Amino acid sequence: MRLFHVAALINKQLLNKATCLIQEFNMNTLKRIRFIIAMFMSISICANGQGSAELNEQAKATHNVIAKTQLGLVKGVSVLDTKMPVNKFLGVPYAQAPIANLRWQGPKSATQWRDVLDATQYAPDCMQTTFPGDSAPLKGSLSEDCLYLNIWAPAQDITQKRPVMVWIHGGGFVNGGSSAAIYSGQSFAESGVVFVSFNYRLGRFGFFAHPELSEQSKNTPVGNYGLMDQIAALKWVKNNITHFGGDADNVTLFGESAGGRSVNFHMLSPQSKGLFHKAIVQSGGGRSDSTETVVYLNKKGTKGNPSAEDAGIQFARSVGINTNDIKALAKLRALPAEKVLSGLNMMNANTPTYSGPMIDSSIVLTSDEEGFAQALQTKVPLFIGSTDFEWGFLKDYNPKGAIAIATETLESVNNKAQFTKAYAPFVLAKNGELNYPLLGSMIFGDKRFVEPARYIASKASMSEQPTWLYRFNYVPSHLKGKVDGAYHATEIPFVFNTLAQNPLTSQNDFKIASAMHAAWVRFAKYSNPSPKQGIAWPNYNAKDNRIIEFNENGSEVKQDPLANRLNEITNLISQ
Repeated sequence: MRLFHVAALINKQLLNKATCLIQEFNMNTLKRIRFIIAMFMSISICANGQGSAELNEQAKATHNVIAKTQLGLVKGVSVLDTKMPVNKFLGVPYAQAPIANLRWQGPKSATQWRDVLDATQYAPDCMQTTFPGDSAPLKGSLSEDCLYLNIWAPAQDITQKRPVMVWIHGGGFVNGGSSAAIYSGQSFAESGVVFVSFNYRLGRFGFFAHPELSEQSKNTPVGNYGLMDQIAALKWVKNNITHFGGDADNVTLFGESAGGRSVNFHMLSPQSKGLFHKAIVQSGGGRSDSTETVVYLNKKGTKGNPSAEDAGIQFARSVGINTNDIKALAKLRALPAEKVLSGLNMMNANTPTYSGPMIDSSIVLTSDEEGFAQALQTKVPLFIGSTDFEWGFLKDYNPKGAIAIATETLESVNNKAQFTKAYAPFVLAKNGELNYPLLGSMIFGDKRFVEPARYIASKASMSEQPTWLYRFNYVPSHLKGKVDGAYHATEIPFVFNTLAQNPLTSQNDFKIASAMHAAWVRFAKYSNPSPKQGIAWPNYNAKDNRIIEFNENGSEVKQDPLANRLNEITNLISQ
């Protein structure tokens, strides 16, 4: 099933204007509930309350620095007056511009250049329709010519092989980009890691199928061009990162929301084997049959939903191109980028003319749920988790939708009393009654993100894959008393240590950011997120059900405090 990543989002005016998504929470009932969900990615009620949480990069760049790649020399910036000198290279091409006849083809290797390439500014992010309320706003322009990456690396002794971390941004596969300030790799480089971020094709540019494309492909992958881009970026890292002081044999792949889902894909994809050695999944979902519709390249899904090729045919017809037109593919490739885009974003991605990622029998062989159930994944060390209240915003922005979810769920569960008892400690109002908007918001987030993280962790651990399950339940100081938990994507500035330097950010906020950032760095360095001070965090297993919780105290190992309610979600999914 398909994941459309939701933004923890926006304002009521936008919500009222959107006509979007009918998400099928329960197959038999929620079809009538129309509520906004622009699902998942790197959009959230931001952790610092000021829009996107920006790193305070006031350090003066004292000089330029030159690095070598297989295709030519690149000029970056060396920033010296930080706790560790850092070399920064922005806008380095990892593939040719996917334009003209290269639109809807797999990425082609970038061509060599003679002069030194200026890599001191971000390249354009990939084509998309941005919207107000995005807490990870992009810095630059948008273009189809967008296949570029960025590197932050310790400046000292570049002959030393340092661990590499490669970040995949979220945005529901239709929004997002690497230029957002919240994704700065400065703190990772200052912690001794070579950090890489990159852009990949989004929306119809990145996920598009059509019978003519399949016919032309001649047994090469089609459809999942955005995932192909991600693989190409990983290959670039493998071939070039040593020139920046990185260890090509110690690469951690990590991402959030659609980025986390992408990491799931890569663990299961034969095309990605050997390109990374550890994985971190932040709110990546993974329970296809419970919340999303599995989309196949050229056959109907398990619930009778259209194939990706059907969506492509629908789009072609919407722009006046018939399937039997012998020039259909040429006409599609000749469409202006704005026509291909046609306003697609996270607020309206659930449309018959867009498929999202698909099972194509080449890049994606099966759903992530089935793949992990069958232990088909690459058995790399895995650090996986979610926030504790992923969809908390729903009760505020669409209380009727949240109430409907709660009502219809309670009507459908096998044991209503048992289900209610599991959720009661979290959702009882002062009068002892269930808070239905709160309950519905919790159920939706648990079903889409929290329980799936536990499911993937459980299946991975059963296949002897070193696995740790974390949960982020820290509410930043300025939001205490205003929200009931940590919303989707609010952990990102803590992971990146990019909290804004402003009066609304407390010392405890910085403390938690330091603890979380350190865990991610330790995992990259040592294949284990445990603290240095002789404390060993336990590998996850379903029997013990011990998780690492990032909370007011920093980090703690504990029995999962959400176990009872997640057990009920597992039962609900299994009905």
